[in-house]
Amino acid sequence: MRHFIFLTQEGYTFQPNSESAIPDIENLQVLGTASGTDEQNAFDNFIKESEYLLDTDYKEVVAMELKDERQYYFKIK
Repeated sequence: MRHFIFLTQEGYTFQPNSESAIPDIENLQVLGTASGTDEQNAFDNFIKESEYLLDTDYKEVVAMELKDERQYYFKIK
């Protein structure tokens, strides 16, 4: 199985303490992850697992294949 993360450029997110003088940063929103035999199969599985997204206004989703499912955590400060 191949692993994918699904992202969108649509919508808005805010940095912590967004009342500050630092402008909000344009970014991608992570919608979720799923596995499949290829990107289309993974997307189909993702939608089955996240049917609530069908009731949102998101239109464009980007799939990026992940090398593996390991996670690494870092701190900016």
